[in-house]
Amino acid sequence: MSIRERQKKIMEAGAANVTKWIGSTSSVLLHTVLFVISFVLPFMGLVSFERMLLVLTTIVSLEAIYLSIFIQMSINMSNQNIGIIQEDIEELGEDIEEIGEDIEEIGEDIEELGEDIEEIQKDVDEIQKDVDEIQEDVVEIQEETNEEDENDNKENEILLSIQATLLHLQKEIEQLKHTNK
Repeated sequence: MSIRERQKKIMEAGAANVTKWIGSTSSVLLHTVLFVISFVLPFMGLVSFERMLLVLTTIVSLEAIYLSIFIQMSINMSNQNIGIIQEDIEELGEDIEEIGEDIEEIGEDIEELGEDIEEIQKDVDEIQKDVDEIQEDVVEIQEETNEEDENDNKENEILLSIQATLLHLQKEIEQLKHTNK
């Protein structure tokens, strides 16, 4: 920061402080005491009334000039701050608009997700129906297989019985062959 910038900041801070102090109760009291003392001095014979009025008028005029300068500096600083605040408000307004648009997009996304969920639910329902049908088919196949197994078992028993009978007959035939020889 340059020397000029520092001086400017110091003067602006001083102007703000003077303006703030001038508007305070202590400033009113100090000015009141000074005016009373100014008017008492001629009655005490220390200064002539005309001279006191001349000095007092000069001091009050100078004070008014400086006060108007300080007040104008404060107004200028306030205007700068107001300009900065207005820019910030405009940026906030833009940000709010963007947030509103984002919220609308999020709402649309939520609606799309809801529709996707409904479609997925329909697909799940269809898959469940398919699974139920497949389960019924499996049960039917198992029942058919069980019936076939029972039939196969009966056939196997019959075949085993025939085989046993054939073996028995074969033995008897061999015995007969051996006895006929």
